[in-house]
Amino acid sequence: MIEDDFFATIKFKSGEEIFAKIAASEETDRTMLLVSHPITVEEVKMRGKAFGYKFEPWLKTSREDMFIIDLDNVLTISESTDVEMICYYEDFIKKSTKNTHTKLDRNMGHLGSVNDAKISLEKLFKIDPASKE
Repeated sequence: MIEDDFFATIKFKSGEEIFAKIAASEETDRTMLLVSHPITVEEVKMRGKAFGYKFEPWLKTSREDMFIIDLDNVLTISESTDVEMICYYEDFIKKSTKNTHTKLDRNMGHLGSVNDAKISLEKLFKIDPASKE
């Protein structure tokens, strides 16, 4: 049985801390957490009293957005009702999940080969391709 989703901070026994949308799932012998788009949050202090937050994906080399965590690895869970934090989280997730790759086309600039670039650079710097340095 899966409980309703909620936003929370999870503190692991390892000391790691993440913020995510979470749902709990009761298995026959243990409780699992379904964690969606987990992020790490770091407070960044600036000069004076101003500060901000730095958000990063929890696992930087994974393209997955859903993880299953055994509750045995969790030290504590704190449900969040902080509207500002939830808005920051949702904005970060929206921006990071957008397809940011631009399709290349000929209108974007010169397309050529490595050999063409090498010849152009040799001409520019007046290097004789026959001479080996």
